Amino acid sequence: MTRSFEDFFPALEARHRENLSFAEIRRALQALSSLYVERRDRLAQGKVFDGAGKRAAFALYYGALHFLLLREIVSALGAAQPAPQRILDLGCGTLAASAACGTQCEPAPSVLGIDQSGWALAEARWTLRTLGLPGRVQRGDLDSVPLPERDGAVLLAFTVNELPEQTRERLRSRLLQAAQAGSRILVVEPLSRRVAPWWDGWASDFRAAGGR
Repeated sequence: MTRSFEDFFPALEARHRENLSFAEIRRALQALSSLYVERRDRLAQGKVFDGAGKRAAFALYYGALHFLLLREIVSALGAAQPAPQRILDLGCGTLAASAACGTQCEPAPSVLGIDQSGWALAEARWTLRTLGLPGRVQRGDLDSVPLPERDGAVLLAFTVNELPEQTRERLRSRLLQAAQAGSRILVVEPLSRRVAPWWDGWASDFRAAGGR
């Protein structure tokens, strides 16, 4: 049985508070929030993980919220049963989202996390070990990663909104094909027309394919 968030978060906090004060992490979170809300053009430059403070703020605030949110989404959708054999987490970050999904499944699926950030991948490995989930992570490009065709699930949590338009459209086509082949797809994005103006088109296509 995998560990719960209530076990996981104290270990996460201890990991990131070892060399940083609460005030330092709070200031870094303010800077990080400004990037996401006011200076989104700098996201592609890797500024999110620029410095220990921002990395700690991302893991402790956004990562924790993503874990709790995905845990509730999976529960509300009844998506944990039957459990998928594999979860492919595209743009996995610290792996909080797919870890939350994995902890709701019995037996726990194997997780494969894909990201471009070396720091995020190291953090994701720690997440897997700490929660006792099977799986691995690797650096990769969303355009080239093979998608599962059956008995698997693909998760994109707060990833699609950060992609260039052409990459996003190629990914939509690939995801629809994977869904038709029997893979489960879960896309989670901010409730913001400015951030995700493409959402209605995606939602319409996936509903037409039998999704919700």
